[in-house]
Amino acid sequence: MSEIWPTELSVSPDRRTLSVTFTDGARFALPAERMRVLSPSAEVQGHGPGQKITVPGKRDVAIRAVQPTGNYAVRIAFDDGHDTGIFTWTYLRQLGEEGEALFAAYEAELAEKGLSRDPGSPGDFGFPLSPGSCR
Repeated sequence: MSEIWPTELSVSPDRRTLSVTFTDGARFALPAERMRVLSPSAEVQGHGPGQKITVPGKRDVAIRAVQPTGNYAVRIAFDDGHDTGIFTWTYLRQLGEEGEALFAAYEAELAEKGLSRDPGSPGDFGFPLSPGSCR
């Protein structure tokens, strides 16, 4: 597989979409909500198998900042306070190619757990939980 490298990253004026163009011409518009709930961070993915968290209430989340991390990724900060996700070029490409299926699986998890994408719904505390916080 050839090296995956973006040629352009841009955030939409409403801060709800990250557009990524790759060297092979592939271009993806990645919704902020999708990136937030599928963040590669330990806060979302857990620290091991079976520890993934289903994050509700992020329908209206926006991108606060995008910062380069070395030459292989960007750290994306969201307006809900989440800022620990390091999105590699490979993961951004995966979100572009498989994002709809991954998001559909996320929506199924929400339904199974009685949760919602809407802010203020059951399970959405309206603020980021820090390690050791009580639920």
